[in-house]
Amino acid sequence: MSKTRHKKIRLATAWLGGCSGCHMSFLDLDERLLDLTEAAELVYSPLADIKELPEGIDVILVEGAVANTDHLKLAEQIRSRSKIVVSFGDCAATGNVTSLRNRLDLEDLLATVYQEGPGKISQQDELLPLLLPKVLPLHQVIPVDVFIPGCPPDPERIWAAVTALLEGRPVVLSEKMRRFG
Repeated sequence: MSKTRHKKIRLATAWLGGCSGCHMSFLDLDERLLDLTEAAELVYSPLADIKELPEGIDVILVEGAVANTDHLKLAEQIRSRSKIVVSFGDCAATGNVTSLRNRLDLEDLLATVYQEGPGKISQQDELLPLLLPKVLPLHQVIPVDVFIPGCPPDPERIWAAVTALLEGRPVVLSEKMRRFG
């Protein structure tokens, strides 16, 4: 990564419906995270205690599928506030495991989990965001600029993509890095 850059890139990560495995893999960049801090300022992430998505994000990595109204709202904010939106991992790119809910009847699911279970809450209690009728990959909700596949993507794949993005180059992943799973 070039160390001659004067202005740091405003980098963000977001977590929608998924397991956080992509963020764990991001942390597996290990000492490369120190190199990353020289080129980028982390302005929003579940890895930091930042509550509001800021304006003017240069690059954002978005993990997870869009499963509820909170995810939908955040995805729309992400697109309007970010120059480059990256679908980060298989859930964001395809729906993956999160979209297994699509095979279930939503009303039966809600009744079994929330109304018959020990908590007995409903979608109208405003404790929970409303579930969307179907879980959607990110690109079916907002335009996405780059895809990083993997469940989760390995650190080398993440590093290759992030390095290219921070240096203003197109993301070109090797054939092995373009595989899902």
